[in-house]
Amino acid sequence: MSDIIQLLPDSVANQIAAGEVIQRPASAVKELLENAIDSGATDIKLIVKDSGKTLIQVIDNGCGMSETDARMSFERHATSKIKKADDLFNIRTKGFRGEALASIAAIAHVELKTRRHIDEIGTRIEMEGSEVKSQNPFNSPVGTSFSVKNLFYNVPARRNFLKSDQVEFRHILEEFERVVIPHPEIAFSLHHNNQAVFQLEKGSLKQRIVALFGSNYNERLAPLEQETNILNLIGYIGKPEFAKKKRGEQFFFINKRFIKSAYLNHAVQGAYDELLARDSFPSYFILMEVDPKTIDINIHPTKTEIKFEDEKSIYAILRSSVKLSLGKHNITPTIDFNQEMSFANIPLKSDKDFIPEPTIKVDPNYNPFKTSVSSTSYKKSESVLNLSNKANWEKLYESIRAETEQHQKPAEKDREVIHVEEGSQVFQLHGKYILSPIKSGLMIVDQQGAHERILYEQYVNSIANHKASSQQDLFPKTIELSTVDAELVKELSAEIHGVGFDISEFGKNTFVINGIPADVTNADSAQLLEGLLETYKLNLIEIKIDKRDNIARSMARNAAVKSGKSLTQSEMQSLIDRLFACAMPYTSPSGKPIVTTMAVADIERLFKK
Repeated sequence: MSDIIQLLPDSVANQIAAGEVIQRPASAVKELLENAIDSGATDIKLIVKDSGKTLIQVIDNGCGMSETDARMSFERHATSKIKKADDLFNIRTKGFRGEALASIAAIAHVELKTRRHIDEIGTRIEMEGSEVKSQNPFNSPVGTSFSVKNLFYNVPARRNFLKSDQVEFRHILEEFERVVIPHPEIAFSLHHNNQAVFQLEKGSLKQRIVALFGSNYNERLAPLEQETNILNLIGYIGKPEFAKKKRGEQFFFINKRFIKSAYLNHAVQGAYDELLARDSFPSYFILMEVDPKTIDINIHPTKTEIKFEDEKSIYAILRSSVKLSLGKHNITPTIDFNQEMSFANIPLKSDKDFIPEPTIKVDPNYNPFKTSVSSTSYKKSESVLNLSNKANWEKLYESIRAETEQHQKPAEKDREVIHVEEGSQVFQLHGKYILSPIKSGLMIVDQQGAHERILYEQYVNSIANHKASSQQDLFPKTIELSTVDAELVKELSAEIHGVGFDISEFGKNTFVINGIPADVTNADSAQLLEGLLETYKLNLIEIKIDKRDNIARSMARNAAVKSGKSLTQSEMQSLIDRLFACAMPYTSPSGKPIVTTMAVADIERLFKK
């Protein structure tokens, strides 16, 4: 039998590697931007067409490459970053494995133009599917220009799996943010379809954050800074009053590399204990510098996951640093961390100061049985007190009697059906549950889950039939969103209007909310829209559903009556009637139960000895 194991051709091996490293246009954007940063550039331009499907171009003013290095850069595992295995634990650059350019060249038409400052003329290389089409001298400026055209042209199945232009561009924006935030010392620009999206000048970290996410972040952030022998921290954390109902802008960077870490997120969230509602999440932009020898960044193809040598210490320092920042900026009630003024103002006595011996004053004529209140007046006071107490007790018993009679009345009414009949009395428990007697015993309804189910089915129908009703605001509200959220609004424009929003664009990343869904009352239109977007993004991560269903779920979640809301009899009755008119009244859109019952026999069993 002949041998069956053979080496793959480089073209095939590069396509396999590309499947791990380059999953979509945003992946290529990330790799090219990181290479530009590693080159020492101070000005980096990103140009994108058709959300990266037609063109991705990165131009930098970095060190450039020689003719030989330019050609070698497209070989697999060819890198200037490491020479031996030990170098993997002393990495401070973005890239190091030498896979990115080889992977990109395997699935696209690539053009590289580069020149070093010591060279009079540069180099131009054209590649197609890992094959060098041409290499010749070229008069290019100092630095590197890397153009990727027709991504996945030779892997049509991969290209067919790409999402719409709006979705792919949103992913590009997310990668752009993750790269530019920790590098405010570098100027960045982003153009999409010949339109300027970002023009980020060099500046401070806060200026970079504000330029990316909007001027309202000026007042939303508190500085964070801490130096220890394990790690150094700088960055900004969101003030509690600006927390969002879903996870918003949350960024961790280790040695200026974006990472994801549920463990570190838990540390930050824990620092906000007793400052945030249970379902609220703060924003944060935290840069951590650690010794590269104490971390391992080579555990994931995208390098967004990191192993720490001493993660418990990192956790403790991070959590205490966030709490310290909250305290220093008067966000939490605490003593001054430098010096409490009430203690500082206490004068200190020297050894020469005379301290007088304390004395005790005694009144020899004091009679404890003598009172200034006469017996008559005392009896009068006692009488008034007793009468007052008697009246209060009588009032208390009257209220208890009335309340008891009120609760006994429904027991005499008909309990024959699970659908509460018109005129039947229902009760609210702790602002969360609606109770109603039925033939078999007692029905308990989760009011928030019930309202979510009602709204969800209503919004699904409205989006499908394009028949949503909107209530116009007397004073339209202007809202400024981050670029990512602004693109998301544009992407979901039809669905957002389909649930009843009346929104129009008003300049870059700014929108005017003219109206909100007609069935939403007493809601802040801006908060309602932001909550919708945050829930939508969270659903994209946790569940795989189409965008119409996602919008309907997200809107229902944010518009539903919340636990703790007191409802009138008519409101509770209407809620139950509308619930049982739904196609699926017994479970919420997320699958949680809405209705449960207790049989009379089970209730009686509770009172038996």
